[in-house]
Amino acid sequence: MASTSSLAFPSLQLQFQTPRKSFTSTRRVFLLPICASVSEKSSSSSSSISSQPAEPTQLPLRKIPGDYGLPFVGPLKDRQDYFYNQGRNEFFKSRIQKYQSTVFRVNMPPGPFFTTKSQVIVLLDGKSFPVLFDVSKVEKKDLFTGTYMPSLELTGGYRTLSYLDPSEPKHDKLKRLMFYLLKSGIKSVIPEFHSSYSELFETLETKLADKGKASFNEANDQAAFNFLARSLYETSPSNTQLGTDGPKLVQKWVLFQLSPILTLGLPKFIEDPLIHSFPLPPFLVKKDYQRLYDFFYQSSGHVLDEAERLGVSRDEACHNLIFATCFNSFGGMKILFPNMLKWIGRAGAKLHSELAQEIRSVIRSNGGNITMSALEKMPLMKSVVYEAFRIEPPVSLQYGRAKTDLVIESHDAAFKVKEGEVLFGFQPFATKDPKIFENAEEFVPDRFVGEEGEKLLQHVLWSNGPQTETPTVGNKQCAGKDFVVLASRLLVVEFFLRYDSFEIEVAASPLGAAITMTSLKRASF
Repeated sequence: MASTSSLAFPSLQLQFQTPRKSFTSTRRVFLLPICASVSEKSSSSSSSISSQPAEPTQLPLRKIPGDYGLPFVGPLKDRQDYFYNQGRNEFFKSRIQKYQSTVFRVNMPPGPFFTTKSQVIVLLDGKSFPVLFDVSKVEKKDLFTGTYMPSLELTGGYRTLSYLDPSEPKHDKLKRLMFYLLKSGIKSVIPEFHSSYSELFETLETKLADKGKASFNEANDQAAFNFLARSLYETSPSNTQLGTDGPKLVQKWVLFQLSPILTLGLPKFIEDPLIHSFPLPPFLVKKDYQRLYDFFYQSSGHVLDEAERLGVSRDEACHNLIFATCFNSFGGMKILFPNMLKWIGRAGAKLHSELAQEIRSVIRSNGGNITMSALEKMPLMKSVVYEAFRIEPPVSLQYGRAKTDLVIESHDAAFKVKEGEVLFGFQPFATKDPKIFENAEEFVPDRFVGEEGEKLLQHVLWSNGPQTETPTVGNKQCAGKDFVVLASRLLVVEFFLRYDSFEIEVAASPLGAAITMTSLKRASF
């Protein structure tokens, strides 16, 4: 999600078989026999594009430019620039120009009075950035949200998986539990996605007919929450005391964790002291969080049984399931899906027609059924999804603390980093590195089509690791890398099976883009 989320569900190589009955689906969706394999190697995994050279660097050694300014004053000034005076993108661009370097020192928000530990070394190119994934070189302990850590009262008093370094014993157990969670419900992913997002499409069509426009984000929030609950926990929220309240409860809870690094559009003199200077008190969301806890505890009995078998208490496991499902996965879908529709919508009718033709042709030749093997036969659709991940990754901020003295390389120079220094990367700059991607700032739908295009996938980094690598219990790569890619592909496939084309209006929101549908043209062939 969000600026810092890793979407925490298992990476699987999948084939499916006929699923149990969907909650509301009326269309038949056939799947092949399931065969899920999860890498559980506990050894550290180094990135294949790691930025610390294996041999002595041939690049000129340069002192890292930039400074942190005076205590309190420097972090406060940088925070004002980041949120208000410049904005995030210009904050980084202006310093690249000033220092003539994609590696430099700066303070990252929130700063005073949240934390006195604002100093980071920024990595803004595709060559230096991957060191953040290499857990043999960097520690990830308590760095999930960056230079501050939300109150543990928001997660039942536990440090959840996202805040653990792979060297901590509990990391192995909790990541295995997330692998188990998805494997246990994976047969239902395709049919429950169809069920939940068919409801979304019907909602959009009704609102378009009544009002001439419809918010995609609002409908997507409900569909995403329903999909996750139905596919992973075999529970439809509407049939429980939670009802349709899940998304709004999650959003309020997440706000209390991410408010120090968000802008809500309030006047600066209100917003900065309100959410950037002091923590929002956790007791304000205690009742809301308890409702989520009750829902997940009652819906995840066999998963909690597995947690106990792994040596994790049911209470700690439940808090981790909430975090993985609501913060990581729901949060990721809340950001990613509107962003993806934004880029596809802006690309226009020609791309829409090409996607519709490819998708419908493959599904027809597959007997009208959506299967994993059918999805693999849609090169343009797959490329469009990867390009959406590249141009606007749902996880934009990455942190790591140097375990030892390091030498990090950008394209132009090498830099010495001392043990204990915090490294920070703004991922959209790394994945739009013009020295790696042609037309890097443009959305190129077929960028990853063909052999040469597929070679570029190692530079798609949204999952806290390269797209070409695999999550393990020994690394911090998003455990649900393949799950998220599958869900994203299903959105595009379901959309263009139903519609020929669409038109949208785009506005900014605190998390991703706000999408308003203004036209949906139903399938004509």
